[in-house]
Amino acid sequence: MAEADGKATVLNGGSEEKESAEDQHEEGNASESKGGQTESSPGDVTPTETGEASGDKLMPNVEGETGANVEGEEEEDTDSMDGSGLYSLTEDGERESESGRQERVKDKDGGKRAARKRNRPGGDANQSSSSDEDDVDDEDEEEQKDDDGEDDDEAMEAWLGAELRDLRGPTWQAVPSLRSREIGRYSHQFVRRVCGARGLVQRLELQGRLERHTGCVNTLHFNPSGTRLASGSDDLRVVIWDWAVRRAELEFESGHKSNVFQAKFLPHSGDSTLAMCARDGQIRVAELSATQCCKNTKRVAQHKGAAHKLALQPDSPCFFLSAGEDAVVYGIDLRLDRPANKLVVVKEGDKKVGLYTIFVNPAKTHDFAVGGRDQYVRIYDQRKINENDNNGVVKKFCPSHLVSSESKTNITCLVYSHDGTELLASYNDEDIYLFDSNHSDGADYRRRYKGHRNNATVKGVNFYGPCSEFVVSGSDCGHIYLWDKYSARVVQFMEGDRGGVVNCLEPHPHLPGMATSGLDHDIKLWAPTAESPTGLKGLKEVMKKNKRERDEDTVRHGDQYDTQLLWFLMRHMRNRRPARARREGADPDTDESWSSPDSSDEEEGGPDHVQCMSS
Repeated sequence: MAEADGKATVLNGGSEEKESAEDQHEEGNASESKGGQTESSPGDVTPTETGEASGDKLMPNVEGETGANVEGEEEEDTDSMDGSGLYSLTEDGERESESGRQERVKDKDGGKRAARKRNRPGGDANQSSSSDEDDVDDEDEEEQKDDDGEDDDEAMEAWLGAELRDLRGPTWQAVPSLRSREIGRYSHQFVRRVCGARGLVQRLELQGRLERHTGCVNTLHFNPSGTRLASGSDDLRVVIWDWAVRRAELEFESGHKSNVFQAKFLPHSGDSTLAMCARDGQIRVAELSATQCCKNTKRVAQHKGAAHKLALQPDSPCFFLSAGEDAVVYGIDLRLDRPANKLVVVKEGDKKVGLYTIFVNPAKTHDFAVGGRDQYVRIYDQRKINENDNNGVVKKFCPSHLVSSESKTNITCLVYSHDGTELLASYNDEDIYLFDSNHSDGADYRRRYKGHRNNATVKGVNFYGPCSEFVVSGSDCGHIYLWDKYSARVVQFMEGDRGGVVNCLEPHPHLPGMATSGLDHDIKLWAPTAESPTGLKGLKEVMKKNKRERDEDTVRHGDQYDTQLLWFLMRHMRNRRPARARREGADPDTDESWSSPDSSDEEEGGPDHVQCMSS
């Protein structure tokens, strides 16, 4: 009605000005009443969707309301600590049908237009008609902008809701499980079930901070028993923590000349051997004593570029792998006089592919996967690497839409699941993808996890839970995301870093909790001690903001890479001569064992050197 009145006003040259204020008031009330009929009350429960290909996807509920269970036949067991069944990202104030909202907005805009025309002072009929036409054009432009904004919101909602499944019912119930443990029933499975319970994940909260480093903390690693935590930082120091009492037991200089990227306890070594890698390309090993001191550190390998990750073999205290931006994978055996052995140079065709990440299959320890400066996850078998046969690659995986993509997508981190059957890969300025490692070469991904942002640093990703029930990642927005692995829905969302970026996430090997770090100089400890499950407050807005920023940066991607290349070349030219002078005049290192003959021309950054941008 309001829109029709507005058109009549234009045609009759202002004859509608004679309507009384009372009529205007009644018309406004009728319009508001019409728009409000479709709005549901805050207490209404949003119907759950099936998550099929229809496009109506079920989203996590930011208010944490209790909903109906999946089957709809009975209420959720009150013994469960899951708190709520299914979640929806639709907030209380927005629970209305799309058609009702559009109708209300249309009526409201039409009412405002009619009111403006009625209040316009009288005058010449031609002038009034011309002015009315100009106003209509302006209002049409504003309406077009509003429509575009609504279209963008709808597209964003569709993107967030795509490729999701229904959350499964709770697999662990608190009271029955505790009763069973009291009588010795299933007691050996109690801890595993607790650590993988969604109800506890939804109750994770900050327990405390470990403060000792003076730079960004780039690496965290629990020892096999979970009693000690090793951390490495841009301050070039490594700290061994008794995390339970929040005390540093040992602190020592790593021997590296630039940012320490990883420090790991070798398995079955009695926590006496720590392997390290850094931006300077060195792979070093620290020998720790039982008297809480570091005997020495020695170099065992040298990459020509930064070395971001090490891969441990679960059953070996003296053998591990390293990967560097020089595209080389070294097998390092501490029992040999010359520990470093070049296993493979990763290539795509004739072009080398710099590496950011490497991981050994825990079930098939001869297999390892690598990722780096292209879109492919590559799997190798140490026993039969033949670079003349497909460059030694056994399998390659990549999301189908990224195979022919023109965007320069990198893999910043990848990890195997607990049993080696699944492989998780995090792509810069893209999403996280889950692959089946048993699938054939070229198989597409199985799950997609989204909402975070991975752009500013070489960011990590990990599984959480004893059976890899969840996926956990940091984000450039400073938050920590935990997705249910099966449904790909966010089940936990926490603010993890005041500096704005969370890089490292290390779940405890035996307890329900984890340690995280990022650009802040501290380490944060998380445990499931909250009284009620998370409400996922603000999740929807943060996910949309991350997606918008990602899309905007994609438009400028080419210029960004040109700038980074120019910066790298200038830095290399500036530091080449001083680095050469230092090498020629330096005394030989007495604490370093045999390494590869190649040396690194990387910049020797100081403690304030920020972890490298993905390049």
